[in-house]
Amino acid sequence: MKINGKLLLSTGILTTSLAALSTSANALEKPQTMEDMWKIIQAQQKQIDEMKSAMPVAPENTTATGDVKKLERKTDVLSQEVEKLRTNLAIPEEAKYKSAYGLGPAASKVYQVGKGLSIGGYGEGNYQAITDDKGSGKNNADLERLVLYAGYKFTDRILFNSELEFEHATTGEGAEEKGEVSVEFAALDFFIDPIANVRAGMVLIPMGFINQIHEPPFYFGNNRPEVERRIIPSTWREIGVGLFGQITPDLTYTAYIVNGLNAADFSSSGIRDGRQGGSQATAEDFGHVVRMDYTPGYLPGVSVGGSAYVGNSGQDQAFGGQKADVFTQLYEGHIQWKYRGLEFRTLGSWGHIDDADVLSAASGSTIGSENYGWYTELGYDVLPLLMPTTTQYLAPFFRYEQFDTVAGTPAGYSDDETKDRQIYQFGLQYKPIPNVVIKADYRNFTAKKGDVPDDFNLGFGFIF
Repeated sequence: MKINGKLLLSTGILTTSLAALSTSANALEKPQTMEDMWKIIQAQQKQIDEMKSAMPVAPENTTATGDVKKLERKTDVLSQEVEKLRTNLAIPEEAKYKSAYGLGPAASKVYQVGKGLSIGGYGEGNYQAITDDKGSGKNNADLERLVLYAGYKFTDRILFNSELEFEHATTGEGAEEKGEVSVEFAALDFFIDPIANVRAGMVLIPMGFINQIHEPPFYFGNNRPEVERRIIPSTWREIGVGLFGQITPDLTYTAYIVNGLNAADFSSSGIRDGRQGGSQATAEDFGHVVRMDYTPGYLPGVSVGGSAYVGNSGQDQAFGGQKADVFTQLYEGHIQWKYRGLEFRTLGSWGHIDDADVLSAASGSTIGSENYGWYTELGYDVLPLLMPTTTQYLAPFFRYEQFDTVAGTPAGYSDDETKDRQIYQFGLQYKPIPNVVIKADYRNFTAKKGDVPDDFNLGFGFIF
Protein backbone atom coordinates (compact mmCIF):
# COMPACT_ATOMS: atom_id res chain seq x y z
CA MET A 1 0.00 0.00 0.00
CA LYS A 2 1.32 3.38 -1.02
CA ILE A 3 1.36 5.89 1.77
CA ASN A 4 1.15 9.60 1.06
CA GLY A 5 4.37 11.26 2.21
CA LYS A 6 2.58 14.43 3.21
CA LEU A 7 0.18 12.41 5.35
CA LEU A 8 3.10 10.72 7.13
CA LEU A 9 4.67 14.09 7.74
CA SER A 10 1.43 15.57 9.07
CA THR A 11 0.84 12.50 11.26
CA GLY A 12 4.30 12.89 12.73
CA ILE A 13 3.73 16.56 13.40
CA LEU A 14 0.39 15.82 15.06
CA THR A 15 1.83 13.02 17.20
CA THR A 16 4.63 15.29 18.35
CA SER A 17 2.13 18.09 19.06
CA LEU A 18 -0.19 15.79 21.03
CA ALA A 19 2.72 14.56 23.08
CA ALA A 20 3.81 18.11 23.76
CA LEU A 21 0.26 19.08 24.70
CA SER A 22 0.03 16.14 27.10
CA THR A 23 3.41 16.97 28.60
CA SER A 24 2.56 20.64 28.99
CA ALA A 25 -0.82 19.80 30.53
CA ASN A 26 0.85 17.45 33.01
CA ALA A 27 3.42 20.12 33.78
CA LEU A 28 0.77 22.65 34.64
CA GLU A 29 0.11 23.27 38.29
CA LYS A 30 -3.15 21.89 39.64
CA PRO A 31 -5.87 24.41 38.73
CA GLN A 32 -7.01 26.33 41.78
CA THR A 33 -10.30 27.66 40.42
CA MET A 34 -12.82 26.89 37.71
CA GLU A 35 -11.52 29.88 35.76
CA ASP A 36 -8.08 28.22 35.69
CA MET A 37 -9.72 25.07 34.32
CA TRP A 38 -11.47 27.08 31.65
CA LYS A 39 -8.14 28.56 30.58
CA ILE A 40 -6.69 25.04 30.18
CA ILE A 41 -9.72 23.93 28.15
CA GLN A 42 -9.51 26.99 25.91
CA ALA A 43 -5.77 26.43 25.35
CA GLN A 44 -6.43 22.79 24.41
CA GLN A 45 -9.18 23.78 22.00
CA LYS A 46 -6.93 26.36 20.35
CA GLN A 47 -4.18 23.80 19.77
CA ILE A 48 -6.69 21.27 18.41
CA ASP A 49 -7.94 23.87 15.93
CA GLU A 50 -4.37 24.70 14.87
CA MET A 51 -3.50 21.04 14.34
CA LYS A 52 -6.68 20.39 12.36
CA SER A 53 -5.98 23.33 10.09
CA ALA A 54 -2.43 22.04 9.46
CA MET A 55 -3.65 18.55 8.43
CA PRO A 56 -4.17 17.72 4.76
CA VAL A 57 -7.40 16.12 3.64
CA ALA A 58 -7.15 12.50 4.78
CA PRO A 59 -9.37 9.51 5.33
CA GLU A 60 -11.48 9.62 8.46
CA ASN A 61 -9.90 6.44 9.87
CA THR A 62 -6.32 7.74 9.98
CA THR A 63 -4.52 7.63 13.31
CA ALA A 64 -4.12 11.41 13.28
CA THR A 65 -7.82 12.04 12.80
CA GLY A 66 -8.72 9.52 15.50
CA ASP A 67 -6.39 11.11 18.02
CA VAL A 68 -7.83 14.56 17.34
CA LYS A 69 -11.40 13.30 17.77
CA LYS A 70 -10.46 11.53 21.00
CA LEU A 71 -8.95 14.71 22.44
CA GLU A 72 -11.97 16.71 21.26
CA ARG A 73 -14.32 14.33 23.10
CA LYS A 74 -12.27 14.60 26.30
CA THR A 75 -12.24 18.38 26.03
CA ASP A 76 -16.01 18.46 25.47
CA VAL A 77 -16.68 16.26 28.51
CA LEU A 78 -14.41 18.38 30.69
CA SER A 79 -16.08 21.55 29.42
CA GLN A 80 -19.55 20.23 30.27
CA GLU A 81 -18.53 19.21 33.77
CA VAL A 82 -16.90 22.55 34.50
CA GLU A 83 -19.96 24.37 33.17
CA LYS A 84 -22.17 22.35 35.54
CA LEU A 85 -19.93 23.21 38.46
CA ARG A 86 -19.75 26.87 37.56
CA THR A 87 -23.53 27.11 37.13
CA ASN A 88 -24.58 25.11 40.18
CA LEU A 89 -21.86 25.80 42.71
CA ALA A 90 -23.32 27.18 45.90
CA ILE A 91 -20.72 29.66 47.00
CA PRO A 92 -19.08 32.25 44.72
CA GLU A 93 -15.28 31.87 44.62
CA GLU A 94 -14.79 35.58 45.22
CA ALA A 95 -17.24 37.41 47.46
CA LYS A 96 -18.41 40.72 46.09
CA TYR A 97 -20.28 42.64 48.74
CA LYS A 98 -22.89 44.80 47.08
CA SER A 99 -26.36 45.71 48.30
CA ALA A 100 -29.24 44.65 46.05
CA TYR A 101 -33.00 45.25 46.19
CA GLY A 102 -32.79 47.01 49.55
CA LEU A 103 -30.97 44.20 51.39
CA GLY A 104 -27.56 44.25 53.05
CA PRO A 105 -24.47 43.27 51.03
CA ALA A 106 -24.09 39.84 52.69
CA ALA A 107 -27.84 39.20 52.33
CA SER A 108 -27.57 40.06 48.63
CA LYS A 109 -25.09 37.33 47.65
CA VAL A 110 -27.80 35.08 46.17
CA TYR A 111 -28.48 37.74 43.51
CA GLN A 112 -24.91 37.36 42.23
CA VAL A 113 -24.80 33.60 41.61
CA GLY A 114 -25.67 32.12 38.23
CA LYS A 115 -27.77 29.37 39.76
CA GLY A 116 -27.97 27.26 42.90
CA LEU A 117 -27.19 27.76 46.56
CA SER A 118 -25.70 30.85 48.18
CA ILE A 119 -24.41 31.13 51.75
CA GLY A 120 -23.60 34.28 53.70
CA GLY A 121 -23.95 35.70 57.15
CA TYR A 122 -22.85 38.11 59.84
CA GLY A 123 -22.18 38.26 63.54
CA GLU A 124 -21.52 40.76 66.30
CA GLY A 125 -20.56 40.78 69.94
CA ASN A 126 -19.86 43.51 72.50
CA TYR A 127 -18.93 44.47 76.02
CA GLN A 128 -21.08 47.10 77.73
CA ALA A 129 -20.02 49.04 80.81
CA ILE A 130 -22.63 51.08 82.69
CA THR A 131 -20.77 54.27 83.56
CA ASP A 132 -23.07 56.03 86.05
CA ASP A 133 -26.48 55.86 87.71
CA LYS A 134 -26.37 52.10 87.39
CA GLY A 135 -29.57 51.30 89.20
CA SER A 136 -30.23 47.65 88.44
CA GLY A 137 -28.01 47.69 85.34
CA LYS A 138 -24.79 45.66 85.33
CA ASN A 139 -21.78 45.53 83.08
CA ASN A 140 -22.22 42.72 80.58
CA ALA A 141 -20.65 40.88 77.65
CA ASP A 142 -22.81 39.42 74.91
CA LEU A 143 -22.51 37.57 71.63
CA GLU A 144 -25.47 39.57 70.47
CA ARG A 145 -26.26 37.68 67.32
CA LEU A 146 -24.94 35.20 64.79
CA VAL A 147 -26.78 35.13 61.49
CA LEU A 148 -26.84 32.77 58.54
CA TYR A 149 -28.12 33.81 55.12
CA ALA A 150 -29.21 30.95 52.88
CA GLY A 151 -30.54 31.55 49.40
CA TYR A 152 -31.24 29.45 46.35
CA LYS A 153 -31.49 30.67 42.78
CA PHE A 154 -33.79 28.26 40.95
CA THR A 155 -33.78 30.13 37.65
CA ASP A 156 -32.91 33.61 36.42
CA ARG A 157 -36.46 34.63 37.35
CA ILE A 158 -37.14 32.79 40.62
CA LEU A 159 -35.05 32.74 43.80
CA PHE A 160 -35.42 32.19 47.53
CA ASN A 161 -33.59 34.18 50.19
CA SER A 162 -33.61 33.87 53.99
CA GLU A 163 -32.00 35.00 57.22
CA LEU A 164 -31.75 32.76 60.29
CA GLU A 165 -30.64 34.51 63.50
CA PHE A 166 -29.25 33.10 66.74
CA GLU A 167 -29.42 35.70 69.52
CA HIS A 168 -27.35 35.91 72.72
CA ALA A 169 -25.46 32.65 72.05
CA THR A 170 -28.25 30.37 73.30
CA THR A 171 -31.97 29.73 73.04
CA GLY A 172 -32.28 30.31 76.79
CA GLU A 173 -34.97 27.66 77.11
CA GLY A 174 -37.37 29.80 75.11
CA ALA A 175 -36.84 33.05 77.02
CA GLU A 176 -36.40 35.82 74.47
CA GLU A 177 -34.30 37.98 76.77
CA LYS A 178 -31.85 35.09 77.20
CA GLY A 179 -31.70 34.20 73.54
CA GLU A 180 -33.75 32.78 70.72
CA VAL A 181 -33.53 31.45 67.19
CA SER A 182 -35.62 33.41 64.71
CA VAL A 183 -36.30 33.55 61.01
CA GLU A 184 -35.66 37.22 60.22
CA PHE A 185 -36.89 36.91 56.66
CA ALA A 186 -37.68 34.11 54.20
CA ALA A 187 -39.15 35.06 50.86
CA LEU A 188 -39.46 34.07 47.25
CA ASP A 189 -38.62 36.64 44.57
CA PHE A 190 -40.21 36.44 41.12
CA PHE A 191 -38.48 38.66 38.56
CA ILE A 192 -40.88 39.78 35.89
CA ASP A 193 -39.69 43.18 34.70
CA PRO A 194 -37.28 45.77 36.13
CA ILE A 195 -40.25 47.99 36.95
CA ALA A 196 -42.37 45.32 38.71
CA ASN A 197 -41.22 42.17 40.50
CA VAL A 198 -43.01 40.10 43.14
CA ARG A 199 -41.83 39.11 46.62
CA ALA A 200 -43.80 36.79 48.93
CA GLY A 201 -43.11 35.27 52.34
CA MET A 202 -41.65 36.66 55.53
CA VAL A 203 -40.50 40.12 54.44
CA LEU A 204 -38.58 42.90 56.15
CA ILE A 205 -40.74 46.01 56.50
CA PRO A 206 -38.97 48.53 54.22
CA MET A 207 -38.72 51.47 56.61
CA GLY A 208 -35.65 53.47 57.62
CA PHE A 209 -32.00 52.58 57.17
CA ILE A 210 -31.53 49.75 59.65
CA ASN A 211 -34.55 47.51 59.22
CA GLN A 212 -33.35 46.19 55.88
CA ILE A 213 -29.59 46.78 56.09
CA HIS A 214 -28.59 45.87 59.65
CA GLU A 215 -25.22 44.21 59.09
CA PRO A 216 -22.68 45.59 61.61
CA PRO A 217 -20.05 47.04 59.22
CA PHE A 218 -22.70 49.33 57.71
CA TYR A 219 -23.86 51.39 60.67
CA PHE A 220 -22.00 53.34 63.32
CA GLY A 221 -21.85 52.18 66.93
CA ASN A 222 -22.27 48.87 68.69
CA ASN A 223 -26.00 49.48 69.13
CA ARG A 224 -28.47 50.33 66.41
CA PRO A 225 -29.95 53.84 66.67
CA GLU A 226 -32.66 53.92 69.32
CA VAL A 227 -35.00 55.80 66.98
CA GLU A 228 -34.79 52.80 64.66
CA ARG A 229 -35.59 50.45 67.52
CA ARG A 230 -38.31 52.24 69.47
CA ILE A 231 -40.11 54.38 66.88
CA ILE A 232 -39.38 52.24 63.81
CA PRO A 233 -39.38 48.84 65.54
CA SER A 234 -36.48 47.08 63.84
CA THR A 235 -35.96 44.31 63.11
CA TRP A 236 -39.56 44.37 61.91
CA ARG A 237 -40.74 41.56 59.68
CA GLU A 238 -44.14 40.11 58.84
CA ILE A 239 -45.79 37.67 56.44
CA GLY A 240 -46.78 39.43 53.25
CA VAL A 241 -46.65 39.86 49.51
CA GLY A 242 -45.87 42.82 47.31
CA LEU A 243 -43.99 44.47 44.50
CA PHE A 244 -40.53 45.96 44.17
CA GLY A 245 -38.77 47.50 41.24
CA GLN A 246 -37.06 50.36 39.50
CA ILE A 247 -39.24 53.09 38.03
CA THR A 248 -36.22 54.87 36.57
CA PRO A 249 -32.49 54.12 36.99
CA ASP A 250 -32.51 56.60 39.91
CA LEU A 251 -35.91 55.83 41.48
CA THR A 252 -36.80 52.56 43.24
CA TYR A 253 -39.84 51.44 45.22
CA THR A 254 -41.11 48.63 47.45
CA ALA A 255 -44.77 48.03 48.38
CA TYR A 256 -46.19 45.21 50.53
CA ILE A 257 -49.43 44.02 52.09
CA VAL A 258 -48.59 42.26 55.37
CA ASN A 259 -50.35 40.91 58.45
CA GLY A 260 -51.02 43.82 60.78
CA LEU A 261 -49.50 44.67 64.15
CA ASN A 262 -51.10 43.36 67.34
CA ALA A 263 -52.24 46.29 69.48
CA ALA A 264 -52.62 44.03 72.53
CA ASP A 265 -48.84 44.31 72.94
CA PHE A 266 -48.53 48.09 72.49
CA SER A 267 -47.18 49.89 75.55
CA SER A 268 -45.89 53.23 76.74
CA SER A 269 -42.58 52.21 75.15
CA GLY A 270 -44.19 52.20 71.71
CA ILE A 271 -45.42 49.73 69.10
CA ARG A 272 -42.28 47.56 69.07
CA ASP A 273 -43.82 44.61 70.94
CA GLY A 274 -46.77 44.64 68.54
CA ARG A 275 -44.62 43.00 65.86
CA GLN A 276 -45.82 39.46 65.20
CA GLY A 277 -42.79 38.21 63.29
CA GLY A 278 -44.67 35.57 61.32
CA SER A 279 -45.07 33.35 64.40
CA GLN A 280 -48.67 32.13 64.12
CA ALA A 281 -49.49 35.76 63.43
CA THR A 282 -53.07 36.93 63.82
CA ALA A 283 -54.19 38.26 60.45
CA GLU A 284 -57.67 39.67 61.01
CA ASP A 285 -56.18 43.07 60.07
CA PHE A 286 -53.57 43.92 57.49
CA GLY A 287 -50.93 46.59 57.13
CA HIS A 288 -49.86 48.40 53.97
CA VAL A 289 -46.34 49.74 53.55
CA VAL A 290 -44.65 51.56 50.69
CA ARG A 291 -41.15 52.95 50.30
CA MET A 292 -39.41 55.04 47.63
CA ASP A 293 -35.73 55.97 47.27
CA TYR A 294 -34.14 58.44 44.89
CA THR A 295 -30.41 58.42 44.11
CA PRO A 296 -29.80 61.29 41.67
CA GLY A 297 -27.01 60.60 39.22
CA TYR A 298 -25.94 64.24 39.29
CA LEU A 299 -25.27 64.01 43.06
CA PRO A 300 -23.00 60.99 43.56
CA GLY A 301 -23.34 59.34 46.95
CA VAL A 302 -26.65 61.05 47.79
CA SER A 303 -29.88 59.16 48.43
CA VAL A 304 -33.21 60.55 49.58
CA GLY A 305 -36.25 58.52 50.49
CA GLY A 306 -39.27 57.90 52.64
CA SER A 307 -41.78 55.26 53.65
CA ALA A 308 -45.25 54.93 55.13
CA TYR A 309 -47.07 52.19 57.03
CA VAL A 310 -50.83 52.22 57.69
CA GLY A 311 -53.23 49.57 58.92
CA ASN A 312 -55.57 48.49 61.71
CA SER A 313 -53.96 46.71 64.67
CA GLY A 314 -57.02 45.71 66.66
CA GLN A 315 -57.05 42.19 65.15
CA ASP A 316 -60.74 41.72 66.08
CA GLN A 317 -59.90 41.70 69.80
CA ALA A 318 -61.55 43.23 72.85
CA PHE A 319 -59.52 45.63 75.00
CA GLY A 320 -61.02 45.85 78.47
CA GLY A 321 -64.28 44.57 77.04
CA GLN A 322 -64.32 47.11 74.18
CA LYS A 323 -63.43 46.35 70.57
CA ALA A 324 -61.33 48.88 68.65
CA ASP A 325 -59.81 49.10 65.19
CA VAL A 326 -56.61 50.78 66.47
CA PHE A 327 -55.72 52.34 63.13
CA THR A 328 -51.92 52.69 63.23
CA GLN A 329 -49.80 55.04 61.12
CA LEU A 330 -46.04 55.41 60.86
CA TYR A 331 -44.11 57.62 58.47
CA GLU A 332 -40.40 58.29 57.98
CA GLY A 333 -38.07 60.27 55.74
CA HIS A 334 -34.31 59.89 55.37
CA ILE A 335 -31.27 61.36 53.66
CA GLN A 336 -27.86 59.81 53.23
CA TRP A 337 -24.67 61.25 51.73
CA LYS A 338 -21.41 59.37 51.18
CA TYR A 339 -18.59 61.37 49.66
CA ARG A 340 -15.07 60.00 49.73
CA GLY A 341 -14.42 59.46 53.46
CA LEU A 342 -17.51 61.36 54.61
CA GLU A 343 -20.66 59.54 55.74
CA PHE A 344 -23.76 61.47 56.78
CA ARG A 345 -27.25 60.27 57.69
CA THR A 346 -30.37 61.84 59.06
CA LEU A 347 -33.79 60.29 59.61
CA GLY A 348 -37.08 61.45 61.11
CA SER A 349 -40.17 59.42 61.95
CA TRP A 350 -43.67 60.18 63.26
CA GLY A 351 -46.49 57.85 64.23
CA HIS A 352 -50.13 57.99 65.32
CA ILE A 353 -52.29 55.39 67.11
CA ASP A 354 -56.08 55.65 67.09
CA ASP A 355 -58.05 54.37 70.11
CA ALA A 356 -55.05 54.97 72.38
CA ASP A 357 -57.52 55.76 75.19
CA VAL A 358 -59.05 52.28 74.90
CA LEU A 359 -55.61 50.66 74.95
CA SER A 360 -54.50 52.78 77.91
CA ALA A 361 -57.56 51.84 79.92
CA ALA A 362 -56.99 48.15 79.21
CA SER A 363 -53.27 48.21 80.02
CA GLY A 364 -53.40 50.51 83.04
CA SER A 365 -50.66 52.77 81.64
CA THR A 366 -50.51 55.65 79.19
CA ILE A 367 -50.09 54.49 75.61
CA GLY A 368 -49.17 57.41 73.40
CA SER A 369 -51.55 58.49 70.68
CA GLU A 370 -48.50 59.98 68.94
CA ASN A 371 -44.80 59.16 68.87
CA TYR A 372 -41.84 60.64 67.08
CA GLY A 373 -38.07 60.41 66.80
CA TRP A 374 -35.20 61.70 64.74
CA TYR A 375 -31.44 61.38 64.60
CA THR A 376 -28.49 62.66 62.68
CA GLU A 377 -24.98 61.26 62.47
CA LEU A 378 -21.67 62.12 60.86
CA GLY A 379 -18.49 60.12 60.42
CA TYR A 380 -15.27 60.58 58.48
CA ASP A 381 -12.60 58.07 57.45
CA VAL A 382 -9.35 59.74 58.53
CA LEU A 383 -6.86 57.03 57.50
CA PRO A 384 -6.49 58.20 53.86
CA LEU A 385 -5.31 61.54 55.22
CA LEU A 386 -2.48 59.74 57.02
CA MET A 387 -1.87 56.84 54.61
CA PRO A 388 -3.17 57.73 51.12
CA THR A 389 -2.79 54.20 49.71
CA THR A 390 -4.38 52.31 52.61
CA THR A 391 -7.42 50.09 52.15
CA GLN A 392 -8.18 50.15 55.88
CA TYR A 393 -10.80 52.37 57.46
CA LEU A 394 -10.87 54.42 60.67
CA ALA A 395 -13.75 56.81 61.27
CA PRO A 396 -14.58 58.85 64.35
CA PHE A 397 -18.33 59.52 64.40
CA PHE A 398 -21.00 61.47 66.26
CA ARG A 399 -24.73 60.78 66.54
CA TYR A 400 -27.54 62.75 68.17
CA GLU A 401 -30.97 61.21 68.79
CA GLN A 402 -34.23 62.52 70.18
CA PHE A 403 -37.41 60.48 70.57
CA ASP A 404 -40.61 60.24 72.58
CA THR A 405 -42.91 57.23 72.50
CA VAL A 406 -45.62 59.21 74.34
CA ALA A 407 -45.45 62.43 72.35
CA GLY A 408 -49.24 62.72 72.42
CA THR A 409 -51.60 61.44 75.10
CA PRO A 410 -55.24 60.39 74.88
CA ALA A 411 -57.81 62.52 76.72
CA GLY A 412 -57.82 61.88 80.45
CA TYR A 413 -54.32 60.41 80.61
CA SER A 414 -51.10 62.09 81.75
CA ASP A 415 -47.83 62.22 79.84
CA ASP A 416 -45.05 59.77 80.72
CA GLU A 417 -42.05 62.09 80.61
CA THR A 418 -39.56 59.27 81.21
CA LYS A 419 -40.11 58.30 77.56
CA ASP A 420 -38.97 61.70 76.25
CA ARG A 421 -35.24 61.13 75.71
CA GLN A 422 -32.08 62.45 74.06
CA ILE A 423 -28.86 60.59 73.31
CA TYR A 424 -25.43 62.03 72.54
CA GLN A 425 -23.11 59.39 71.14
CA PHE A 426 -19.55 59.45 69.85
CA GLY A 427 -17.07 56.72 68.98
CA LEU A 428 -14.64 55.08 66.58
CA GLN A 429 -15.16 52.57 63.79
CA TYR A 430 -12.15 50.58 62.50
CA LYS A 431 -12.19 48.17 59.55
CA PRO A 432 -8.92 46.31 58.85
CA ILE A 433 -10.74 44.84 55.83
CA PRO A 434 -14.16 45.90 54.49
CA ASN A 435 -16.09 42.98 55.99
CA VAL A 436 -14.67 43.12 59.54
CA VAL A 437 -15.29 45.99 61.97
CA ILE A 438 -14.14 46.87 65.48
CA LYS A 439 -16.24 49.45 67.33
CA ALA A 440 -15.98 51.62 70.43
CA ASP A 441 -18.53 54.22 71.53
CA TYR A 442 -19.93 56.15 74.47
CA ARG A 443 -23.62 57.08 74.87
CA ASN A 444 -24.94 59.82 77.11
CA PHE A 445 -28.69 59.49 77.86
CA THR A 446 -30.94 62.18 79.26
CA ALA A 447 -34.68 62.00 79.93
CA LYS A 448 -37.16 64.76 80.62
CA LYS A 449 -37.91 62.99 83.87
CA GLY A 450 -35.89 60.36 85.73
CA ASP A 451 -32.37 59.01 85.24
CA VAL A 452 -31.15 56.81 82.40
CA PRO A 453 -27.64 55.32 82.81
CA ASP A 454 -24.92 56.13 80.30
CA ASP A 455 -22.84 53.36 78.78
CA PHE A 456 -19.53 52.58 77.11
CA ASN A 457 -19.52 49.87 74.43
CA LEU A 458 -16.69 47.92 72.81
CA GLY A 459 -17.34 45.28 70.20
CA PHE A 460 -16.77 43.66 66.85
CA GLY A 461 -18.75 42.62 63.80
CA PHE A 462 -18.25 40.83 60.51
CA ILE A 463 -19.98 39.67 57.35
CA PHE A 464 -19.16 36.82 54.99
